[in-house]
Amino acid sequence: MNALASLRRRLGELDDLGALGRLAAWDQAVMMPPAGGAARAQQLATLERLAHERGTSEEIGEWLEACEAGDGELAELDRDAVRLARRDWERARRVPVDLAVERAAAHAEGETIWRAARTAGSFAAFAPALARNVTLARAYAAAVADDGQGAYDALLADYNFGLSAEGLGVVFGRLAAELEPIVAEAGRRPAPPALRVPEEAQRAAVRRILARLGVDGEGWRVDESSHPFTVWLGPRDLRLTTRYDDGGLVSVLGALHEFGHGLYRRQMPADLLRTGLDQSTSTAVDESQSKLWEDQIGRHRAFAGVLAAELRVSGLAITPDEVHGALTDVRPTPIRVSADPVSYPLHVVARFELERALVEGTLDVVDLPAAWNEGMRRLLGIEVPDDRSGVLQDIHWATGAFGYFPSYALGSLIAAQLWEALERALGPREEALATADVAAIRTWLGNAVHRHGRRLDTDPLLERATGGPLSPDAFLRYVGALVG
Repeated sequence: MNALASLRRRLGELDDLGALGRLAAWDQAVMMPPAGGAARAQQLATLERLAHERGTSEEIGEWLEACEAGDGELAELDRDAVRLARRDWERARRVPVDLAVERAAAHAEGETIWRAARTAGSFAAFAPALARNVTLARAYAAAVADDGQGAYDALLADYNFGLSAEGLGVVFGRLAAELEPIVAEAGRRPAPPALRVPEEAQRAAVRRILARLGVDGEGWRVDESSHPFTVWLGPRDLRLTTRYDDGGLVSVLGALHEFGHGLYRRQMPADLLRTGLDQSTSTAVDESQSKLWEDQIGRHRAFAGVLAAELRVSGLAITPDEVHGALTDVRPTPIRVSADPVSYPLHVVARFELERALVEGTLDVVDLPAAWNEGMRRLLGIEVPDDRSGVLQDIHWATGAFGYFPSYALGSLIAAQLWEALERALGPREEALATADVAAIRTWLGNAVHRHGRRLDTDPLLERATGGPLSPDAFLRYVGALVG
């Protein structure tokens, strides 16, 4: 067997191991009984050991050298697979196997502990697990960092290759400066009547709306979890979750958000599967797909008629104007996933500042709740009532995902850029969205974003899809129109 065939077989094996890990994590969040946490941590640690050993072996290096020596004979897709396999292999080899295994176990255990601590509203119960994850994140960053690279930048590279904390600080500084007065002014306006949507009506609306967008029972699952998420096990095995907890429409927006993640994988070309290229190019681009379906579509005035009609099927007397008003009201809230699209990035700015301080050692875990509450006051002008609504609300640090949070705000920026490019190409979407006709949107996103998988990094992908680099300008225009 030649080097390329051997490499592709190994990449396929690593893809399979990754899928099994995601399946175990999905089960932990959706179906596993609470007492199964300790065993699940060990199982995930074993999977991580196998993946690390298979993904860092010397033979991969030999295959890569052989492929690179014959680069001129490789097809373009194979050259991309080799290039990114080289990047992944060299980075993974810097991580000692014991550290990789310990991180996997700590992340699984941290999630189990977080779920119980969040239910109890007890940060003290979660703090030891968080401190362990912070320590391991620092060790991991030290192992993978390039020469002269800071710890937080090293962690960012796992999610958004090529970005830096310094660059994010500039973008987020501008966002905070421009959004804070808008949020403060909008928050002084009279609030629209609160929507009270019974849980059964929410569930029915989620099912019917997702079905109209293309979610079927053959290749998708829709479940419930305390924190909405999506996993992909194959092109025809996509699993998304949402949550039903406030009587409003957060469950519907959450389902639309997760659909965007799932569609990204669903529309990747078959020739990328099991090559290391069948992934999102970055978590920022991945989040742009979910934010586009949540905000540019889900909160579009024309789509409010679709949402209202589906709710009326369940016997709820509601108008499109009431739906649109509730979904676009700018009203600061302590909960990130319930935030309006204008104040949402400020939640992310706060988390970026906090996790960077944790990783760089300028903030101790014991002081995190107070620092969290201060950030909410400073950026959003709100008081956090308790730790369950504050520092315990997100799962990310429990699972060791330090460096992920910036992707959420970047996703909002990229979604706005993509939407402007989409409407330049297709024309305004009012008429189509009024009937939930999203076929052209799906096709455009497939051609502009999904078909590339991981072959283009974030910046070149944006240049090709929108004609320009990453910028907050389109998002600020979107915000201006929303509150104007």
